Amino acid sequence: MLERYLTIRQLYPQWFRNLDCEDKDLADIINSGYLVPLLERENGRLILFSCAGKFDPHKYTSAHMVRAHSLVTEALMDDEVNQINGYTYINDESGFQMAHISLWSLTDVRNILRCIQNTTPMRHKANHFLNISSNAIKLIEFAVSLLNEKLKNRIFMYKSIDEMYEKIDRKILPKEYGGEVPLEEMLETFKALLKEKREKILSLDDMYIEIDEKSCPLVSEMNEELGIGIDGTFKKLTVD
Repeated sequence: MLERYLTIRQLYPQWFRNLDCEDKDLADIINSGYLVPLLERENGRLILFSCAGKFDPHKYTSAHMVRAHSLVTEALMDDEVNQINGYTYINDESGFQMAHISLWSLTDVRNILRCIQNTTPMRHKANHFLNISSNAIKLIEFAVSLLNEKLKNRIFMYKSIDEMYEKIDRKILPKEYGGEVPLEEMLETFKALLKEKREKILSLDDMYIEIDEKSCPLVSEMNEELGIGIDGTFKKLTVD
């Protein structure tokens, strides 16, 4: 896992290196509240809460989105409780636009998911989706089709927030979603952690691994064709 993690960091520096919380674009995305760890855990698991509508697809690229996620996860991965219990994700897709879809190539989606499944030392225990629009469903269904069966079975989609309350204790959610603590307060707590971890996260770039791109199985895996006969965008994509 360590070998694959280091390899991916070098293959995709635009996603995983120079993760500086003081970088203007990254700081703006974090300050928007796009991705925030909640204060209370769920069955011992840390909850990462995201809201698509807080990410401006006209101002930022898909690489910005991935980098924001990478910065957040690097700040959390050293916690042994997180390593043992894993992570739960809650995704509010309200505000998702066609412009969000246009940020992504099919290959990038595939490679990001392979990084999540096979190269990142994290345990992904549950993924909850709320307020899914017709715009979002195409991207989500394609992404789900690329996951292994274990992760597919850990995805939950809801027609209403009341339906989600049956799975998630509303008290641990942000106040805006029926909980007790405002999202802004949770965000300020996390920003203090990012500031504390800044130098340590930047020092990860000092790690290095020798890669023979001709013989490395991971390089071949990431470069293989999608094999679905389309032009590399979502314009012609149909998912069962």
